[in-house]
Amino acid sequence: MLSDLLMWHKIGRIVILLSEKLKISPLKALDIFYTSDVCKRLHDENDNLYTFGDLFIVDELMMELAQTHE
Repeated sequence: MLSDLLMWHKIGRIVILLSEKLKISPLKALDIFYTSDVCKRLHDENDNLYTFGDLFIVDELMMELAQTHE
């Protein structure tokens, strides 16, 4: 598992990428991220999502958002 500091930086990068992709404020993107299943998976040591790149994780989050709006 990543250290708290590395996880904090990873989440920050993911949130900025998400805000740019959705054209929303970083604060709104942070809210979306922290209420997502992707966030839960990122913090789950057994899932290993934290080992994937930031863009991959953002794409996973985008797919989750698309599924919730169907």
